[in-house]
Amino acid sequence: MQPKTGAARPAAAETTLKKKAWPHYLLLLLTLAAAAATLFNPPGTTSNLDALLLLLAAASSIATLARTLPLQSVLFAAFITALIGGAAHGLSARTGLPFGPLSFGATSGPQLFNTVPPTVLLLWIIVIFNSRGVARLMLRPWRRVKTYGFLLMGLTAALALAFDFALEPFAHMKHLWLWEPTKISLTWSGASPLSFLGWTFVTLLILAIIMPYLIRKQPGNPSAPDYAPLALWLGAIVLFSVNAAQADLWLAVIVNIAIAGVAAIFSWRGAKW
Repeated sequence: MQPKTGAARPAAAETTLKKKAWPHYLLLLLTLAAAAATLFNPPGTTSNLDALLLLLAAASSIATLARTLPLQSVLFAAFITALIGGAAHGLSARTGLPFGPLSFGATSGPQLFNTVPPTVLLLWIIVIFNSRGVARLMLRPWRRVKTYGFLLMGLTAALALAFDFALEPFAHMKHLWLWEPTKISLTWSGASPLSFLGWTFVTLLILAIIMPYLIRKQPGNPSAPDYAPLALWLGAIVLFSVNAAQADLWLAVIVNIAIAGVAAIFSWRGAKW
């Protein structure tokens, strides 16, 4: 099925989101400002500002969805995302599955149940919610296709995987988690292919549970495209790239630029429909 042209799009699609936007955009600006401030940290170190950045980014991610969906549904989806994502990381730290054997460094902060730091729970909310937001931008031409829900899940998982690929060199530099050696010699900043397969599986599991809570139940006109998830998603990739450049990890910089460029182009193209 071919996507509808911009001329055939209902005029109502250009309407803005109904809820007041200024608290949401204030959170987004504070998040991006905190991200810029972290660049002044010495390379390979963390500070309280990094934890604040994650907290602001997670709050902004939740606020973005709460503009079009009931807050209780968004909070429940955030809880499920943090619970499953955190449990998966904790399980890997104990058993090596589903991501592979890893341990959390001292820079990752205190650990819940002596297993997983709260920052990892916030990270999962940021990755899932904003990858979904970027996927919705890309898929706007196909939002009336019957298989849209499956397309959205698949593309969200692909974007979350791309995000993890950009994240791993950053996590390695910051010593957020350390990958233990395995029989698989091919790795990316210490992460084996098993890690990325596990990330994809956990992402799809989370999406399968939370997607029904992130669907608008009330009929109405489609809203204008929301670029906030794209801003956060790309902002994180830029942050990872700058840190990689500071550490002379130029291959990671090139890969990150390619990931960000492809995401930006397809998001812009989709938002124009």
